[in-house]
Amino acid sequence: MAINLQKGQRIDLGFTKMTIGLGWDPNEGMGYDFDLDASAIMIDAERKLVSEEYFVFYNNLHSPDGALTHTGDDPSGKNSDGDDDEAIIIDLEKVDERVQEILFVVTIEDFDRRKQNFGQVRNSYIRIVDNNTNMEIAKYELDEDFSIETGIEFGRLYKRGGSWKFEASGIGYRADLGFFLEKYYKGQIIK
Repeated sequence: MAINLQKGQRIDLGFTKMTIGLGWDPNEGMGYDFDLDASAIMIDAERKLVSEEYFVFYNNLHSPDGALTHTGDDPSGKNSDGDDDEAIIIDLEKVDERVQEILFVVTIEDFDRRKQNFGQVRNSYIRIVDNNTNMEIAKYELDEDFSIETGIEFGRLYKRGGSWKFEASGIGYRADLGFFLEKYYKGQIIK
């Protein structure tokens, strides 16, 4: 039986191979299709991106340590048929030793021109599946009305005392994917 997580709730993970699934259903009749993008940001003890290759998203599907694999972009959100819209497969045993946290964010592509936000999206969730058993271990469903937010930190894996834990975050921002890169990247970003 999966644990239904509440915002801020944390759980210990007793396994290393998992899939982080993210899902959502855009409200119908909103004009444009919604293109929501799931990303993973692998950060160090200083809460900075280890290097730009550790920013895993639709244009970089694999982390250099082989620990994370993004399953690919679903640009319309219509490929899932009730399953996860996008997923990231993880092997914690392969995570680079510098990585202390892995943040999972979802952003709305081209939100400004399309006048879209998470208030127009329903059934948003992040879930953890144990890849050894294919069982859903935990799920966090966003239940807030993010009426102006365009980027959400859904959850994070983090290392404490040598073991990995998961926290349901649910933190919203009026931001795009570039915002998260700027927030965690040490180098200069050329726009």
